[in-house]
Amino acid sequence: MSIAVAHIQPVVALIAGILILIVPRLLNYIVAIYLIFVGIVGLEIIK
Repeated sequence: MSIAVAHIQPVVALIAGILILIVPRLLNYIVAIYLIFVGIVGLEIIK
């Protein structure tokens, strides 16, 4: 069984949403980390 990016993104979004509700100041960091992660994964798929 392989785990694709499509399986990871909803889990990451759920965890990020819960963290933002608990600590709203984390919003900037969570969005930045998510965008970096998606960018890196996107570059790996292109290669």
